[in-house]
Amino acid sequence: MDSDIPVAEEGADDGWRDLLRPKYFISTIMLCLGVALFAFNEFFVSVALPSAVAELGKPWLLAWAFSLYLVFAIIGGAMAAYLKGRFGARLTLVAASIVFLVGTILASLATNSSHLVVGRLLQGFGQGITIALCYALIPVLFPKSLVPKVFGGQGIAWAAAAFGGPLIAGILTQYVSWRAAFASSLPAAVLFIVLVLFLVPRQPKADENTTPVPLVRLIMIGVGILAISICGLTESRLAIVSLLAAAAVSFLVFLKADKRNTHTLLPRDAFSPRALPGAGLWIILLMPFVGSAGAVYLMYGLQGIWGLKPAEAGLASAILALAWSFTGILVASIKSVETRNRLIVLGPLLLATGTGGIVTAVTLDTLWLVYPSQVVVGAGFGVSWGTLSQLLMDRASEAERDKTSALPPTLQSTGYAIGGAVFGLLANVAGLREGLTGEDLRGVLVPVFVAAFAMALVTLVFGWRTVVSTSAIPSAKSVP
Repeated sequence: MDSDIPVAEEGADDGWRDLLRPKYFISTIMLCLGVALFAFNEFFVSVALPSAVAELGKPWLLAWAFSLYLVFAIIGGAMAAYLKGRFGARLTLVAASIVFLVGTILASLATNSSHLVVGRLLQGFGQGITIALCYALIPVLFPKSLVPKVFGGQGIAWAAAAFGGPLIAGILTQYVSWRAAFASSLPAAVLFIVLVLFLVPRQPKADENTTPVPLVRLIMIGVGILAISICGLTESRLAIVSLLAAAAVSFLVFLKADKRNTHTLLPRDAFSPRALPGAGLWIILLMPFVGSAGAVYLMYGLQGIWGLKPAEAGLASAILALAWSFTGILVASIKSVETRNRLIVLGPLLLATGTGGIVTAVTLDTLWLVYPSQVVVGAGFGVSWGTLSQLLMDRASEAERDKTSALPPTLQSTGYAIGGAVFGLLANVAGLREGLTGEDLRGVLVPVFVAAFAMALVTLVFGWRTVVSTSAIPSAKSVP
C-alpha cells in the first residue's frame, strides 16, 4: 500500500449522503468515472464498428478490435497492483490514462483497420490498469462503513455506461460519424486525469531493489486470454478445443510459476477453494462466466426465436443492468456487515434461479418469462458483487491488499472471455450456423443455457463456502 496516501478515518454512521460531503464527493466521482469509462468503451464499440468496417474494410481484422481490447485489459489489470507498488497510484493512473488517450486518438483517426486495432489494444491496456486501481483505491480513500456505498455508486456508473454507451454511440455514428463515437470518451478521460492529479498524492521514489517486471508470467496470462479470444474468431471445433486446451495449460503454468515466486501477482490463497480468498475469487470468475451465455446467446434467441427487433431484444440487457444497480444500492444500505456477508450466497442462488428461468423460457417457448428471469440474474450480481469485493479487501493482509482489491474487475473480464469461448463451442457442437430460426435455433440454445445453469450451481457451492468461511475466520486488520 502507498505509504503517502492517507487512510480514511472510520465513521460510525456513514450513509449515502456522506458520499456528497466535500471530503469524499470528488473521490467518488473519480472512481465512478474510471469504472464508467471502462464500461462505455467495452459496450459502445458494437454499434460503431460496423460503420468503421464499411469505411476501412478488412472485417476479419476488425474482429480483433473486440478481442485485443479484452486481452490487454486483462493483462493491464493483472499488472495494476505491481505497477502501483513500484510507481505509486498517481503516476500509474496518469500513465495508464495517457495510454488510453493515445489509443482513443489513434482509433478515432485511423486510416486503416490496423490503426484501429492498435488503438483498441492501447485503450484496453490503459483501461485495464485504471479500473483495477479504481477498485484498489476504494479502501484507501474511504472508511470501511462507506465502502458498500462506493460500490453501489460504481454499480450505477456501470449500468449507466452499459445502457447509455450503445445509445450515445448510435446517435453519434448515425448523425456525425463512427470516429466521433470513438472520440466521445476523450473529455471524460481528460477529466479523470485532472481528478487523479488533484486527489492522489505523489509517492516517494521506489526502492532500488524493486522487483523486475514479471514478464514471463504476464506472457502466460496473455497467451491464455488470447487463445480464448481467438475461439470467437473460428468455427472449427477442433481449433476451439485446441485453443481452450492451450489456454488451460498457459494458466496452469502461470499459477505454478506465480506460487513459486517470492513476489506474486496473485494473493497466496487465490483460487484455493478451502480458503476465503480462493472461494470468493471463484465466485467473481464464475458469475460472469455464467452471465456470458445470456449476454451473447439470449439476444440472439430473442431475435431468432421470437422475432423481436434489436431494440426490443436490448431491453432484456437493460433490465439486467438496472436490476444489478438497484439491488446493489439496497444491499449497500444495510448497516450490518454480518448481514451483508451472509447475503453473498444469495447472489449465486439468484443467478441459478434466473438462469433456470431462461432455460424454461427457451424450452417451453415462454417469452414473458425471459424478462423476470433477467431481473433475477441482475439482482444476483447486485446482491453479492460489492459485498464480496469488500469482504476480500477486508480479509486480505496489508501486504496483499492491493493485489486482492485490484482482482475483481480483471477476473470479471476473464470470466466473460472464458464463458464466451466455452458456450461458443457448445453452440457450435449443437449445430449453430447462419440463418437458423425458430425451432432449430431453440434446439441449439437449450443446451447452452442448461450448461450455464449447471455452472451456476457450481458457483452456488463456492458461495456457501464463502459464507461459512466468513463466520469461521476472524477479520484481518486491513489498516494500520
